[in-house]
Amino acid sequence: MPAWRTISLWMDQLDEPLQARAALEQDLDIDVAIIGAGYTGLWTAYYLKRQAPELNIAIIEAQTAGFGASGRNGGWLMGNLLGEDRLLAELSPEQRRASYDLLHNIPDEVRIVLEREGIDCDLRKGGALYCAARYPEQETSLRQYLDKLYRQGLNESDYRWLNPEQLAQQIRIAKPYGGIHAPHVATLHPAKLARGLARTVERMGVNIYENSPVTQWQSGSLRTAQASVRSRWVVPAVEGYAVTLPPLGRYQLPVQSLIVATEPLSAATWDEIGLSHGQAFGESSRQVTYGQRTADNRLIFGARGGYQFAGRLRHDFDLTSSEIELRRYLFGELFPQLKNVRITHGWGGNLGMSRRFKPHMLCDRASGIALSGGYGGEGVGASNLGGRTLADLILERDTELVHQPWVIPQGGLDALKAWEPEPCRWLGYNAIIRSFVHEDQTLANPGTAPWRRQLASGVAGFMEGFMQ
Repeated sequence: MPAWRTISLWMDQLDEPLQARAALEQDLDIDVAIIGAGYTGLWTAYYLKRQAPELNIAIIEAQTAGFGASGRNGGWLMGNLLGEDRLLAELSPEQRRASYDLLHNIPDEVRIVLEREGIDCDLRKGGALYCAARYPEQETSLRQYLDKLYRQGLNESDYRWLNPEQLAQQIRIAKPYGGIHAPHVATLHPAKLARGLARTVERMGVNIYENSPVTQWQSGSLRTAQASVRSRWVVPAVEGYAVTLPPLGRYQLPVQSLIVATEPLSAATWDEIGLSHGQAFGESSRQVTYGQRTADNRLIFGARGGYQFAGRLRHDFDLTSSEIELRRYLFGELFPQLKNVRITHGWGGNLGMSRRFKPHMLCDRASGIALSGGYGGEGVGASNLGGRTLADLILERDTELVHQPWVIPQGGLDALKAWEPEPCRWLGYNAIIRSFVHEDQTLANPGTAPWRRQLASGVAGFMEGFMQ
């Protein structure tokens, strides 16, 4: 049996035996076949069963529930969707406000389910702190972002600027320039959520088959090494593992994100740092950093990792010393007292990135295929929205969920934007990442000439926009 406990701190902390459920060994003829026992698959099964308990649903999982990003992520439950400002830009002010409210409600919807089903996953809704914390340009970019949100109809109840003194009431960093507080974000224990959802849908009558990689799939059917499944609906809920189910890999590429966890920190250390209410935090750079204080008082800190040629999955997440030290450097810039802290866990995972960074929820009634993905690292919350939306689409329920601009209610996979062929993807990704690294190094040096700072930011901004 794979060493599933070594996947992440989260899986290591589970107070349960990680015994595999039975593999799929007999043919099935069912209503809904879901590929993948991660958040998207589990949420879809949950909401389908809530609304149509008579459905015969099976989840076919290659490893075990929580093996993928659902058991490895940074534990941010966000009331957001990647690129939401672009997705909602063409709506009327009233429609836009309603869509934002729908997104912002995601953490509260998850809390309702957790309370109803008795799932304990250390949920704390303390909001998120997006900090200008290492150089002054971060304050400028954050204020510009906040102004953009306000122009779209949001206000201080949605996102609020914190000056350095106000920021220090929640998090105390070495060089505070200010930050944004977003109240509609919670932190949680990802693996406890995934495993709790799996047990919940089993109680509801959903069959979960583990250690059963899908080797072939198409409209109406799929196969594993030992059995075949006929189904009215097939839901490939694989996100970062789309490359394993052609042709999905054309539309969702695996990108890696890497995380470290410190040893539990003393109460005195946390008194110096703050984060006493379960707040998530990140510093505003294109490196995409994220962190939280865990229920057992560790610091979790992650940053975007990389992309492998031809969209290959990364399987070995024993982080190298340089991968660990980059993350130590980044959180050490925020909290100098932690520069030499002991790091007990380092891990990573594959997340799904769609072309133009555009999440999608698709339902093709003609082929019986429904999918949700392209979350771009924000899938803990987005998957709940995706599961609810797919359930309504499959059941033909005319709800607010199915009329959102990220929903494709008709048409097959060709309705999605495909990625360019290699080597274009690899060359483009590396050029963009190098521009981001150069920008960060340039701006983090206070002695850099103003014209060099402007040039580095201009190039990085152009490269970022090129991908959208």
